Amino acid sequence: MCICKYGFVGNGRTQCIDKNECQFGTTVVCGNHTSCHNTLGGFYCICLEGYRATNNNKAFIPNDGTFCTEINCGHPPEVQHAVLVGNHSSRLGGMAHYVCQEGFESPGGKITSVCTEKGIWRTSTLSCTEIIIEINDVSVFNNTCVRWQINPGRINSKIVYVIYIKGQRLDSMETVHEETVNLTTDNRTPKVCLDLYQGTNYTMHISIASPRRSVPAIIGFQTAGDDLLEDDRIFNISVLNEACLKLNRHSKKVGSERMYQFKVLGQRWYLNNFYHATSFNFTTREQTAVVCLDLYPATEYTVNVTLLGSPEQHSVQITMTTAPAVKQTISNISIFNETCLRWRSMKTADIEEMYLFHIWGQRWYQKEFAQEMVFNITASSQAPETCLDLRPGTNYSVSIQALSSELPVVISLTTQITEPPLPEVDFFTVHGGPLPRLRLRKAKEKNGPISSYQVLVLPLALQSTFVCDSEEATSFFSNASGADGYVTAELLAKDVPDDAVEISIGDRLYYGKYYNAPLKIGNDYCIILRITSEWNKVRRSSCAVWAQVKDSSLTLQQMVGVGLGSLAVVMVLAFLSFSAV
Repeated sequence: MCICKYGFVGNGRTQCIDKNECQFGTTVVCGNHTSCHNTLGGFYCICLEGYRATNNNKAFIPNDGTFCTEINCGHPPEVQHAVLVGNHSSRLGGMAHYVCQEGFESPGGKITSVCTEKGIWRTSTLSCTEIIIEINDVSVFNNTCVRWQINPGRINSKIVYVIYIKGQRLDSMETVHEETVNLTTDNRTPKVCLDLYQGTNYTMHISIASPRRSVPAIIGFQTAGDDLLEDDRIFNISVLNEACLKLNRHSKKVGSERMYQFKVLGQRWYLNNFYHATSFNFTTREQTAVVCLDLYPATEYTVNVTLLGSPEQHSVQITMTTAPAVKQTISNISIFNETCLRWRSMKTADIEEMYLFHIWGQRWYQKEFAQEMVFNITASSQAPETCLDLRPGTNYSVSIQALSSELPVVISLTTQITEPPLPEVDFFTVHGGPLPRLRLRKAKEKNGPISSYQVLVLPLALQSTFVCDSEEATSFFSNASGADGYVTAELLAKDVPDDAVEISIGDRLYYGKYYNAPLKIGNDYCIILRITSEWNKVRRSSCAVWAQVKDSSLTLQQMVGVGLGSLAVVMVLAFLSFSAV
């Protein structure tokens, strides 16, 4: 009689044919929310769309307790500066929609999250960024009133403007009027009239009160005196595109030609010896003219404009600050002498520049090690160089940024290891007596990772010519061990406890691959402890003499061994004598 294997049934004659387990119904065989698939000699189940197996496999057999559950991603994730809107489903394919809060926008489009087959939400790569309000087209009217416009954006509430004014007399540099005024309005073309002094030179800064951010506007103008309200020599200046000035004349004489003298002085707060001074004359018949200046980045400028050709020369002074350069100004960085850097600066020749360094150092073999340095240097060369105070055996990330540029350069730098600390041992001189136990203390990984500790036995005559980094020392069983010395013990750094470990010289044990052989009696030896550090294909060692042995004898352990051996011989002889009787 023949029995068919599992998954097969007899055909009533002499053959076994495949059994279709799925014929009993998917729900019966596989459970709810499944589809059954027959195979030769077996079957498997797959969860329907919107469900997943409890064992997280696509196909399963229900005899292991696996069943299908509905995919539910739970509550959608939060998006910073956004709110969840509308109804959403947490099932497979469900989509959650977000809308940025007021004062924020998503430039890349709508923000959504989708429920995936893994039961987690796939978050959007888009985010809500703060709307930076730009203040444009600032102009003066009616002598003491100012109007401006703001860029369109999704801002519906009222905005608080901070208006800072500073006034100086035309005939003196002394400040006579300084005031800060707040204006709250939802108008996109605000205007305000101020109580200003007549015949005064004003600089006005307009910005948005925190926490909102804005691109501030600066305008300089001159208020008229009682006898100058109709004078065509009155003018004001506003800043356009950071380096351009817009000059507005109040002249009622169409086509009258006027000459203006510009005096420009630039300084950088972080450089004591940096000055950028220039002056020129500008002639125009236009009532509104634009003058663009050739200015350096990241520099604070004072611009004084004087109307020439009149008995009483009227002047307007304005301050402006240029932004750091957008393009990179550092290139061709190279490393020399391991810790020194040299680079190419694309600044103007003979102009001082300050460079900010931010350095991070880490060691993979010393998790607690962390070094961070922040400092700056000043150089006028177009090929500056500097050397860094770095630790050996360390991976560094070095960020260099010229303060006139907003883009830093980051490079990686690795310093090689140096010699490990000298072994801490207590020196012994032994004359014909037994050797004490060697107490091996764990060394600190100051200059690189410690790899191993070795104990070397040398003829005393070779102590003065021994080279610590030499790799010629061999094991006790080599042919040259008697004349050149040998390694009697080696311990890997990971096998040395944090406090110390003790070794008996000549205990006939193996330490690593080296046999700790007994010293030959009557010989003179030098015993050296060597600490080795290896990293990045570099090997460094440091050595210390632990003991000088003259006319060597047995160690304490060997003496005990010899005594026990003698006792055993005596007992055997006594036993033989007793047997003979």
